[in-house]
Amino acid sequence: MVNSAASPTTNRQPSKVEGIKENSNFLREPVATEILEDTTHFSEEAIQILKFHGSYQQDNRDNRIKGQEKDYQMMLRTKNPGGLVPPELYLALDKLADEYGNHTLRATTRQGFQLHGILKKNLKAAIATIVQNLGSTLGACGDINRNVMAPPAPFKNRSEYQYAWEYAQNIADLLSPQTGAYYEIWLDGEKAISAQEHPDVKAARQTNGNGAIVHDSVEPIYGTHYMPRKFKICVTVPGDNSVDLYSQDLTLVVITNKKGALAGFNIFAGGGLGRTHNKEETFARAADPIGYVAKADVYNLVKAIVATQRDYGDRTDRRHARLKYLINDWGVDKFRTQVEEYLGKPIEPFKPLIQFKYKDFLGWNEQGDGKLFLGISIDNGRVKDDGTFQLKTALRTIVEQFNLPIRLTGNQNLLFYDIAPEDKAAIQEILDKCGVVADPSQIAALTRYAMACPALPTCGLAITESERAIPGILERIRALLDKLGLQNQHFVVRMTGCPNGCARPYMAELGLVGSAVESYQVWLGGSPNQTRLAQPFVERLHHNDLESFLEPIFVFFKKSRTPKESFGDFCDRLGFDAIREFVADYTPGDPTSSGKSRHRISLRDDFYAQLKETAEKQERPMTDLVHEALEAYFQTL
Repeated sequence: MVNSAASPTTNRQPSKVEGIKENSNFLREPVATEILEDTTHFSEEAIQILKFHGSYQQDNRDNRIKGQEKDYQMMLRTKNPGGLVPPELYLALDKLADEYGNHTLRATTRQGFQLHGILKKNLKAAIATIVQNLGSTLGACGDINRNVMAPPAPFKNRSEYQYAWEYAQNIADLLSPQTGAYYEIWLDGEKAISAQEHPDVKAARQTNGNGAIVHDSVEPIYGTHYMPRKFKICVTVPGDNSVDLYSQDLTLVVITNKKGALAGFNIFAGGGLGRTHNKEETFARAADPIGYVAKADVYNLVKAIVATQRDYGDRTDRRHARLKYLINDWGVDKFRTQVEEYLGKPIEPFKPLIQFKYKDFLGWNEQGDGKLFLGISIDNGRVKDDGTFQLKTALRTIVEQFNLPIRLTGNQNLLFYDIAPEDKAAIQEILDKCGVVADPSQIAALTRYAMACPALPTCGLAITESERAIPGILERIRALLDKLGLQNQHFVVRMTGCPNGCARPYMAELGLVGSAVESYQVWLGGSPNQTRLAQPFVERLHHNDLESFLEPIFVFFKKSRTPKESFGDFCDRLGFDAIREFVADYTPGDPTSSGKSRHRISLRDDFYAQLKETAEKQERPMTDLVHEALEAYFQTL
């Protein structure tokens, strides 16, 4: 065996979490002990290990009572490679949501489901039920490879989509933890019956002489300490960006030959969106093209990239521990060289690709073999019954009656597939009866392409609202567009309650990122197809100021955009300096404003300097500050 070079952080003090992982006996303790205790919550050490098993401990802040214990509850997340949810698993999740949860399911932005509101005493029964119904939560969270994404569309006559599904599953198997802790804790050691691993996957997990494998270890790929931070992978096909490929740590793009047979994969690496406010060393980053690998080498290539991050990722500072920071610090060439060392051969040049576009596959579609698939939009991923809107009932009824498999999408939606054409009318009748819209043309475009994270009241990281706020935010944006004569315009809006970016706001045309109570950092300039990062425009905008903030920008967009130019492309083309200049000279409330001030006054140089400095600190137009000061002055007269 050739040992890998020492990590540059080897001689530095590892983070506290690294010690917890090392002392966990491969993800067993203290979870195995604490799950048997009659308590309402886990310790801080157990919480860190519990993530690997697919669960986060949360506190419902809506139910907090001063002086009393927090309202502890568990969020449980499933791991579904390629978004696959077998019918028996869906029915089990639906039942668990009512029996142990808060009566809702939530489709995630990584093609899984989340259950909220589970009490500690019911966690073991919930996980056991999921595993016994062909599901898993292992590796859905934690410092490990997360759910492997793939385009959800079930095109049976397009081989590249079938390859994407196949390799998403195989790579998920390859990088699944090998410790027996999961089954020991949640199923008393009884490993559930599951699909047989591909022989190439099993062989790849054990064989490598270049340092990618940790030999004689329970975890041959991860080792004792697992990864420095979470690791996200997707497999997609040329042109299909339904998986937000630029936001992933590792993306594989299927490359086929002229006969449609798999040849290999283009490789992107180094994407990631999580960041921290006021910590400039943390940032969102789009993935870089790395090269091409033949299909025979793909598993070893995945191991080589994972090993590079495992051995060289920063284990001392969790804010600097994602692969994106390693590639940013090293540069692509140095990163590629290290990966090639683990791989044992050069990475081939990148193959040409067509332009990537976002697709959501909503509505009724042909799947290429005579059968149909149906994409159903789920607002913010929340599956629930609410008055006459009975989405949860509709989905359960369809699965019960037609035994259909499901593919979740990366945009919090759901696809039923393998539908017999003769069943279409009956399924549509169920949806109509339950008030569920299946025709995407009947869904408001702003809503159709928007996403939000759960945020308050359960997410411990949330600074402010997201899921509960975005319906009202979208209504207000729509009303403003109508007022300004932009009725036919829509764009990608994404909203999160904190800067971790779970709904991927940094790839949106308009991103709202929680920065204070009822306030958001605003990002502009992402592309409609999520192929370009947005940039921060203002640091803090109170939601009450949304219309006054957006009106001059939308007016500028209306006056200066090119034909068919999207809002995000417009912001990127014109640049923030031009937008700020227009905003500063805009007459509020006057959509016909030319962007030039109607009245001008002079200021002493010292006043102007102070005004400019204050405006820059507050990330606000100088005109707004002048208006506020004058308004306050006139009220004293």
